[in-house]
Amino acid sequence: MGLLDGKSAIITGSARGIGRATAELFVAEGAKVLINDLDADVAEEASNEIDGETAVFAGDLTADGAADDLVKAGLDAFGEIDIVVNNAGYTWDGVVHNMSDEQFQAMLDIHTVVPFRVIRAIAPSWREAAKKEKAEDVERFRKIVNISSISGTMGNAGQANYAAGKAGVTGLTKTVAKEWGGFKINCNAVAFGFVETRLTQAKEKGEKMTAAGDSGEEVDLGIPEQMRAMASMMIPLGRPAQPEEAAGPVCFLSSEMSNYIHGQVINVTGGQFTGMYS
Repeated sequence: MGLLDGKSAIITGSARGIGRATAELFVAEGAKVLINDLDADVAEEASNEIDGETAVFAGDLTADGAADDLVKAGLDAFGEIDIVVNNAGYTWDGVVHNMSDEQFQAMLDIHTVVPFRVIRAIAPSWREAAKKEKAEDVERFRKIVNISSISGTMGNAGQANYAAGKAGVTGLTKTVAKEWGGFKINCNAVAFGFVETRLTQAKEKGEKMTAAGDSGEEVDLGIPEQMRAMASMMIPLGRPAQPEEAAGPVCFLSSEMSNYIHGQVINVTGGQFTGMYS
């Protein structure tokens, strides 16, 4: 018996990295998962490789109406949704005095605005179901897990945009928890430290991605190798997390074991006590 038997989940940004590991763990624990990625081919590939019931919604979640379409796709595929994990995101680093408005806004859009829109889109389905359950004296919990970062709690040189976007996740999480607690909808966040993904690989590899939105801007992925080498000094456990280790806390917060955890931001850092660049 799995922790998520019979549950259905939407996980944004779930074809790679932390999102992919989370999708794999959810399926292993009995859930059905809607896989999402900016790249349709990558999303389909992930769905085909994951051994369980999955569906796919590909596309730019910052586009008008995309969050509503995402939720509709999940409801159409599975009939109902029990869990929403707002994980989609990327980094577009730069120091404040050289950062463009577009670069700053892009991080707010994907990290704060998109989770807000997804949560708003699921509201009619969840609130109506909760009202009926309350009338029948049934207590059923649904889960929102927002993915944040210690850049949003500590700040991080070179990431004013990303840090601001992730700080916004905290305010969103705690407000939704206050508004929706009566509907038995748990809303929590996980603030990760250094997790090994393509966003934290060596920048010297030269991998790029196209930014979400209409700009078509090519964004360098990764962080300087010198900063990666500092991980053992910054992290008491002596190494970055693997995506599979990051997925565990998300699964816990999505399970019945966390029903009385509400409105919290849980740090998952290996004990890291500074930002990556401090």
